[in-house]
Amino acid sequence: MKDSIAARYWRTNLKIMAVLLLIWAIAGFGLGIIGAPTLNQIRLGGFPLGFWFAQQGSIIVFVLLIAVYAALMNRVDDRYHRELQEERSGEAGK
Repeated sequence: MKDSIAARYWRTNLKIMAVLLLIWAIAGFGLGIIGAPTLNQIRLGGFPLGFWFAQQGSIIVFVLLIAVYAALMNRVDDRYHRELQEERSGEAGK
């Protein structure tokens, strides 16, 4: 049973990482490179938005995604920790 809890924990972790990495790729590559010509029509602080996003925006998105990952994994850790505790208390009662 412990292996299945560990396997589910790891699958959940991988799903979260995959989604967050996809968001980062879209933000960094999609908006910073592919979408730059469209974003450059908007100015922010005197600079084209595409330039700003390629230089600073993808880094800010990355830092925010780290915070989101930490918050999500705290929830996942709590959930699977409770499951492990329930399993251990069930085994102790046998």
